[in-house]
Amino acid sequence: MKMQRIVPMLPVRDMPASVEFYRKLGFEVENRNDHWRWAMLAMDECRLMLDESINQPPDAPRTAVAYLYPDDIFAYHRDVRRRGLDIPSISHPFYGMSEFRIEDLDGNRLWIGQRTDAVAPT
Repeated sequence: MKMQRIVPMLPVRDMPASVEFYRKLGFEVENRNDHWRWAMLAMDECRLMLDESINQPPDAPRTAVAYLYPDDIFAYHRDVRRRGLDIPSISHPFYGMSEFRIEDLDGNRLWIGQRTDAVAPT
């Protein structure tokens, strides 16, 4: 037996607003059900679900972290800024990554990075 894949499901307060936020990161809607207040988003081989129904209670703190691995962190960083998100500069923490960190509209943390030895700044 082998695991085929894992898809994070993030709790959100407003699914349509969250879909728009993730579109600025480059995700597209693969499937969406407004009645359920749920959406499956895709970017290349990556999938992410957004769901209002698991947001119980609505004021619960968010502690999820999803780590995204683009193949070119610098190009992706420029692209996300071009799409209008105010994101921090790329940092180079001690564990060998070039990355930036943001939160979505509901406090779910997104860390986006690439191994430092795999990239050259452009």
